Amino acid sequence: MTVPLDPAVIAGVDALVKTGDLARGAQQLEAALESSGGEPTQWLQLAGLRRALAQPRKALAAVHRALSLHPFDFVALVMRAGLLERLDDPDAGGAWEEALAQRPTGDLAPPLARAVAGGEATLARWRAAREARFKAATESVEGRADHDEAWRIARFRDNVLRKTRVYRSEPTHFHFPGLVEREFHPRSAFPWLTELEAAAPTIRTEMQTVMASKRAELVPYVQYEAHEALAQWQPLNRNLDWTAIHLLRQGKTVAANAALCPATMALLARLPQPTVPGASPNAMFSLLAPQTAIPPHVGVDNSRLVCHLPLIVPMGCWFRVGAETRSWEEGRAFVFDDTIEHEAANPSDQLRVVLIFDIWHPGLSALEAEAVAATVAAAGGAESNR
Repeated sequence: MTVPLDPAVIAGVDALVKTGDLARGAQQLEAALESSGGEPTQWLQLAGLRRALAQPRKALAAVHRALSLHPFDFVALVMRAGLLERLDDPDAGGAWEEALAQRPTGDLAPPLARAVAGGEATLARWRAAREARFKAATESVEGRADHDEAWRIARFRDNVLRKTRVYRSEPTHFHFPGLVEREFHPRSAFPWLTELEAAAPTIRTEMQTVMASKRAELVPYVQYEAHEALAQWQPLNRNLDWTAIHLLRQGKTVAANAALCPATMALLARLPQPTVPGASPNAMFSLLAPQTAIPPHVGVDNSRLVCHLPLIVPMGCWFRVGAETRSWEEGRAFVFDDTIEHEAANPSDQLRVVLIFDIWHPGLSALEAEAVAATVAAAGGAESNR
């Protein structure tokens, strides 16, 4: 509980400060605060006096008293970091990291803005030094790591350094426990990617055939009733800026489109796609119009992953899953977890086209996959598994 000081005490301290007697002002203010407890701002006033008197350790003690009353006070945290930096304390960089994490929105007062700018520079140097130290510590280990191990070690280091935040699987409907959560899954887990990529020219030709056909069924990628609680999709609901030519949709073949893509359909039949009545398999050509962005969103079910085979990719198109952003490369496939927040954009003036299909998560056993299929089907299949 904070107890503000008697206004007469504050007035007396202010009078001493105005006459230039900072030492007596600080002494009186500290004595009053020690007896009554005071408020955070009054402890910070004392810290400012101690700092002006070139007494950084006493100033730091006063800041710590303010933080004990208000642990996330931005000004107090900035003052603490600055004092630690003045004392050449090795924790100064970490203190700046904590302070800047609490930075409020909007403009700062000029003196505070200058302090923050200096703190940002200190923090950058501290992080660079830490990163170099961590890399040196694991250099011999990383030299013996395979590609996937090296990636995980590097991501671990980036997480510790707060260069990346940790994203989790957050499916909207179905969460199967114990599965590996990873933005982009390693290619080594999907040996069939090589065959898929080898077929990319044929798949692209079939995609162009079906796009040119008057029989093709082209529909908005996102379609739901306006009253449904799916705000993540609102900008693109029933919007032709993001459309799809479905080959397989919620477990059914879209005959008009599939008939024009025999090689693609034959290849899909050999892949580990889920078979769930009313829900999957799914496969489509996804068309993203020029100057269109897909907002951050998550998928419905972490028991399956999603594969992209880029077929037409204009310059500048990108795709982010969690903390990792990639540029699509024509003919280069990848597998990702769509229940981790992801988004995409086509900032070019041309159409972007990707073959998209779902597969079982490789962490599921055959028995578990059977249980997932039965549960999703019982939950309503297509209704719940949007």
